[in-house]
Amino acid sequence: MGNKSKTLALLCLAVLLASVLAFADGQPRGADGMVLEGGDTGWVPFPHHRHQDALGDCMACHTLFPQKAGSIEVLKAEGKLKKKAVMNNCSKCHRNLVTAGRPSGPTTCKQCHSRKEG
Repeated sequence: MGNKSKTLALLCLAVLLASVLAFADGQPRGADGMVLEGGDTGWVPFPHHRHQDALGDCMACHTLFPQKAGSIEVLKAEGKLKKKAVMNNCSKCHRNLVTAGRPSGPTTCKQCHSRKEG
């Protein structure tokens, strides 16, 4: 096993361990599936628990907005969160995973946005 493979294996193990530790304490995880308002291009179904399990770090997203239902829309309305800040954060993460050769979420507009809610 080469150094890159060992490093990747250790990184995957660390993410898995972090996710287990992060959610083992029984803290609420929020809704499993959410639907985010996606502007003119349509709604965005968001598998919240899948992201929690994959990332193991709530702050990967929640540095932008608090862990409270509706907080994204409130912050946008107050002018405290730029219109595409959340989308850009998601897109960047997904593209970085693709570049690293790891499983990723959608990377194109139509893969995320839907004309129908939910």
